[in-house]
Amino acid sequence: MSTVLFVCLQNAGRSQMAQALMQRAAGARHVALCAGNTPAERVHPEVVEAMRELGIDLATRTPRPLTRELAERADVVVTMGCGDRCPAIPGARRLDWDLPDPAGRPLEQVRAIRDRIADSVDALIAELDAPQAQRGARA
Repeated sequence: MSTVLFVCLQNAGRSQMAQALMQRAAGARHVALCAGNTPAERVHPEVVEAMRELGIDLATRTPRPLTRELAERADVVVTMGCGDRCPAIPGARRLDWDLPDPAGRPLEQVRAIRDRIADSVDALIAELDAPQAQRGARA
């Protein structure tokens, strides 16, 4: 079991979608967390709407800050568009998914971002589920 921490600037869009999609796809096999450098007050409404289309309700989620304690739980940290503003987390493998911020975008564009995140999450889960020997051979 791996713990994956998804980090974006406000924890109100990309990271919220990634966490929810990973929770649904991975079930109890892996733990998904999310946080942001400067959390917003709420999840972006266009993100809530796009995720509802998949049967996932993010309306009651509250963005949370990236803390040392949260970061130390992660085996993998996935940054999403925050670049150098996302801190390095010692001991964790870091991936950067270059994704646009969905805030204020039309629903059609938010859907496209959501679907890119879903594809990336599925690929990450497949990698995490692969036997250790296979992962080492790809490294």
